[in-house]
Amino acid sequence: MSRVAKKPVVLPKGVDVQVTAEAIIVKGPKGALNLPTPPGVVASVDEGQLVLNGKTPNDVKMAGTARAILANMVTGVSEGYTRKLELVGVGYRAALSGKDLNLSLGFSHPVVFTAPEGVTIEVPTQTEILLKGADKQALGQAAAKIRGFRPPEPYKGKGVRYSGEKITLKEAKKA
Repeated sequence: MSRVAKKPVVLPKGVDVQVTAEAIIVKGPKGALNLPTPPGVVASVDEGQLVLNGKTPNDVKMAGTARAILANMVTGVSEGYTRKLELVGVGYRAALSGKDLNLSLGFSHPVVFTAPEGVTIEVPTQTEILLKGADKQALGQAAAKIRGFRPPEPYKGKGVRYSGEKITLKEAKKA
């Protein structure tokens, strides 16, 4: 049985939650997000807290999943999320032109990535990319797509990596 669903989601000041039959809408200073109401899950707002319940054991499991997603949504609309990527390699550069991110990653052509809805891209230096947004899932997906253009290779560690990511380097072949 899920114990996650038993803990209520505390709503900070400035965050408003509307519960309808079709969706749960979370609004805050950083934007608005919605989650379709999972079947069998009952949501209610009591004294600044969002409480989720389920009737059957399967519904309780779904309530735990929905509670975790809603807690991320509340954090996203109140504080927001950031993800930092680093470019490691000679000649690897990032530049921003409007909403498009232009990447020079050692290919014969530049790689262009368009920011999805709700995700903003900043380039503080040529080798750093900063992604910001309220939706944790969309932000992580955008970061994974950018990293997927040139993942870190295991011999020199060149490529696009998350900030703080540890790359285990292999030893070169002995002649």
